[in-house]
Amino acid sequence: MTPPERLRLDRAHDAARQGEWQQALDLLIEVDSTAPLRGSDLSLLAGVAYAAGRLDLTIGTWERAHAECVRTGDQLLAAEAAVRVAMHLLFDAALMAPVRGWIKRAERLLEGQDETPVHAWLAVVHNYERMLSGDFARAGEWARQAIDIGQRCDLAAAAIGRVAEARSLILDGEVTPGLELLNESAVAVVSGELDPLFIGIVYCELVCSLQALAQYDMAEEWTEAMEQWRHGQPVGSIHGRCRVHRAEILRLRGSYREAEQEALMACEELRPYLRREFGWPLTELGRIRLRRGDIQGADEAFRTAREVGWDPEPGPAMVFLARGETGAAAQSIKAALDHPSGVPSKELPPNTQLRRAPLLEARVEIEIAAGNLESARDAAVELSRIAEVFQSQALAASAALARARVTLAEGDTVRARHLFEDAAHLWNRIGAPYEAALAGIGLAAAYLDEGNEEEAGLEFEVARLGFERIGAMGQAAEAVRARDAVGRREPGHRAGLPLAGTASGALSADERVFRREGEYWTLVFEGNMVRMRDLKGVRYLASLLAEPGREFHVLDLVTVERGWSGDGRRAAEPGLAFSSDLDAGVVLDAQAKQAYRRRLAEIDEDIDDAETVGDIVRAAQAGAERDFLIGELVRAVGLGGRDRRVGSTSERARASVTRALRKAISRIGVYDPALGEHLDRAIHTGTWCAYRPETQAPVAWQT
Repeated sequence: MTPPERLRLDRAHDAARQGEWQQALDLLIEVDSTAPLRGSDLSLLAGVAYAAGRLDLTIGTWERAHAECVRTGDQLLAAEAAVRVAMHLLFDAALMAPVRGWIKRAERLLEGQDETPVHAWLAVVHNYERMLSGDFARAGEWARQAIDIGQRCDLAAAAIGRVAEARSLILDGEVTPGLELLNESAVAVVSGELDPLFIGIVYCELVCSLQALAQYDMAEEWTEAMEQWRHGQPVGSIHGRCRVHRAEILRLRGSYREAEQEALMACEELRPYLRREFGWPLTELGRIRLRRGDIQGADEAFRTAREVGWDPEPGPAMVFLARGETGAAAQSIKAALDHPSGVPSKELPPNTQLRRAPLLEARVEIEIAAGNLESARDAAVELSRIAEVFQSQALAASAALARARVTLAEGDTVRARHLFEDAAHLWNRIGAPYEAALAGIGLAAAYLDEGNEEEAGLEFEVARLGFERIGAMGQAAEAVRARDAVGRREPGHRAGLPLAGTASGALSADERVFRREGEYWTLVFEGNMVRMRDLKGVRYLASLLAEPGREFHVLDLVTVERGWSGDGRRAAEPGLAFSSDLDAGVVLDAQAKQAYRRRLAEIDEDIDDAETVGDIVRAAQAGAERDFLIGELVRAVGLGGRDRRVGSTSERARASVTRALRKAISRIGVYDPALGEHLDRAIHTGTWCAYRPETQAPVAWQT
């Protein structure tokens, strides 16, 4: 190595010690291009690449280190590199078939070796491979081996082994010992005996366990602790995973705007790392949007999650229900329950009762809407059994609400009223305002069926206030309609609904207003006035209406909407990075495509092994992984084998602005059909957007 190369290498080490990951990566790549890195320097390249968001380079570098050590006869280091490859494939790519292949390589290399930290980490990988495959008993055995070996030679492996064993116990229904072991696992975090990366992993596993169990109070405490850690030690995918957990808690607490921001930022941060598990933050984004009444946005998030190989149910089924398509909703949720996804996930292991709980909760609501009371009753009974097994207050509340809905549909109003009261009490104690308001709606319906209109109207009003407080305006509107149906009207106006006293004739038919007032917009058209909450698409509409006939480039609309200062380095919208480049490059670069082809070869080997031993489930899982990777390669390669390129900034902006405008117009049409129809005809979208009303007379809006 020449002196300049040695100097750059030293600078790379210094940058890595200071957490300057991209600088360290650039220097290491530069050195490696002229003097190939070896030994610990190669390991450093892999670690820095991971911290900088280059997952494929990380895995490829560990594969290279493995090959080099095999060539030089260093079996222990070759085994360590094999375990590292397996860990990244498992935690970030969630591809089980290649993981099993690398496990076998490591085991062969460790034959006859004395006990080392590599043995402990191999046990950790074995544990997760079994847990993600649904074999919780065997997963627990490997976790205990990781603890046993790790206590003697690697405390980080022991700590992760403890939390892994706890998760295996909980997922298998052994809740009390699992929670006790989780508490033990937490000691390693607070004692300071682990390095930052492994502290983050233990935090993440703790929160995953508690969230899956619906132990929200404990999960929130650890999420806050994880949040504090994240600000000081953002390493790899753990940073983005923190955001998803925080978004889940914010959604539960009814803070939807903040939850959506966290979910969007999580998507951006996790994009370089996750493969199929990228559907996890997308699904959370869809759930948040569904709560906010953004049906189209939720549908887009769920569809994208499915495109990357994730099962986002019950989200899609609930989108069908929100659109009034009860038959499609019933079919969707039935398919999800009858044919559970075998997609592995570190966050949400498949084939567990805890994975069925939200599906069953959704099925009760859907089947009642579809008039299938027997199916709804069966789902409520199974949900109650799951709640009993896992001893979770939130699951108990969910089961109570499900039983109440079925009981009311069957006509037992007195018992239904008591169950709704129980559910409302539980959800309020948990601190889940949306669910508590849903229980309140059910309680009001029970009162109404009993003939107690006064109490029914009061409960509808309480639910309305609860929904409005958290911004669930669609549900608030339903509560208002139900309340008004029992004769309890009140003066004034409500967000997103026609104002009392503003029917046709109360205002000038020529007056047109499109004005923002804080978090709301006042819209006046043809003598009718409505107020609705702020939406991004409404802001785009305001720009167009202010200058009829003018053509706005979509980038101008995004810039104005965000109050952009003109700094070309800033992203004016999540997912849109402004630059002068014509496009953002190829979907998969050559190195990534080679890595995918290596994974395909490893999957084919796993399929052959599974078929040889008659393991049908494993063969099917590996086959699904093969289909996923082939789909990724097909998506990346166009006609004639040419690389497909990521869309240009303008194209991404065009698609985003068009969706936002159409969603806003659709929402306006719900509250003022005439205005919605006018805007649908007059707003023209594309790369250039304009407001061109079908009239020769000048059109003036007060904005």
